[in-house]
Amino acid sequence: MRGSLGLLGRLFAILLLTVLLEFAVGTLIYERTSQLYLQDDEARRLAEHLVIARKLLTEQPPEDRRLLGIQLTTDRYDVHWSPAAPPPPPLSPELERMRRQIIAWEPSLERSQLWLRLSPGRHSEINGGLRLADGSWLYFGMQHSGGKWAFTIGRMGLALIPVLALLLAGWVLIRRTLAPLRDLTHATHRIGLGSEVIVPEAGTADVRNLISAFNAMQARLHRLINERTETLAAVGHDLRTPLSRLQLRLEAIRDDETRDAMADDLEEMGAMLESLLAFLGGERDPEPVVRTDIAVSIATVVDAFQDHDQDVSYDGPDHLEMDVRGLSLRRAVRNLIENALHYGDRARVTLVRKGQEVLIRVDDDGPGIPRERLEEVLRPFSRLDDARQRNTRGLGLGLAIVQKAVAAEGGQLTLANRPDGGLRAEICLHLPRSAARGG
Repeated sequence: MRGSLGLLGRLFAILLLTVLLEFAVGTLIYERTSQLYLQDDEARRLAEHLVIARKLLTEQPPEDRRLLGIQLTTDRYDVHWSPAAPPPPPLSPELERMRRQIIAWEPSLERSQLWLRLSPGRHSEINGGLRLADGSWLYFGMQHSGGKWAFTIGRMGLALIPVLALLLAGWVLIRRTLAPLRDLTHATHRIGLGSEVIVPEAGTADVRNLISAFNAMQARLHRLINERTETLAAVGHDLRTPLSRLQLRLEAIRDDETRDAMADDLEEMGAMLESLLAFLGGERDPEPVVRTDIAVSIATVVDAFQDHDQDVSYDGPDHLEMDVRGLSLRRAVRNLIENALHYGDRARVTLVRKGQEVLIRVDDDGPGIPRERLEEVLRPFSRLDDARQRNTRGLGLGLAIVQKAVAAEGGQLTLANRPDGGLRAEICLHLPRSAARGG
């Protein structure tokens, strides 16, 4: 739903547009039909009133006709008499139709020069006149209930009730229809985390086919991942065995220089094997997330390097607890320190907490990395020997393993050249909001 309506919103918008269009068209047709019936009824009533008024006025002497017109006036009809003849007004199509309806009901009015017009500025009142037998004129006015928007708000409200009920029912039905797709979406997020989720096949035929294909694809992916993990475990075991035998046989070599060189080669081979198994160990991480004092863990890693006379320092709090995968995070910090020591003479590790963020920084004093290649170095098997101007041991998986471990914690790994020289590798982890408030 980012930046646009989701599938549910779009379907509901289509339903809403369809219902509103049907409501508008239906209302227009209904009101037009009602208006036609209303005009026909008004024409009949007006025709009857005019025949009666003409007959009564004709039977009275001229001097009494004005008073009689006042007596014939009602709330709906206005009647008065005049000896003067009006100018013939132009008739609108609507009034011409009403005039024909009046004459159709009372054909005797056809010879009376009947005319109609709308009152200026008042479209709800119709005025008219007809000629009496002696040449005088009967004038009348009538409140006209027709018009372009003759229906009332109340009638619109009543008409909207079934429309709203239809929209509510449509929303519920669409939501239920799309429920299997929502389950499928949740499953796709979880499958990326290594867990297998079998989605029940439900919904329409197309949705069921989609879910069935997803479940089959998921089963194949997990089977391939499991096979790869088992193969790597077997290969790792088989390779460690001859390496261990070679390590034991080194003791029989009397030449110290040769023995030390072979020991270095075996150590490098073991490190390469460990890094390869760590990177290709499958998407499923058997290590659970537990409450860990990362400050103590990092300090322990630094102490281990210091015990081997390495120039590594730690600056940060004595205690800082987080829910992390402790072994994976320690391996990531160790890889960064090894990388810093390999390309520089020392490593400075800093642990900082800023609000909801925990920053683990490892600085070295090496030559750094060209700006345009900072992203390249994070790729698996990437080698930047020309940038570091030293021979690089291993397979180029150290930083890739760090990035993978940090991504599993929902954090970010960034590399940047320091202004005073050297490289800074920074791990940014995020604390829960509750933990941030508590701190």
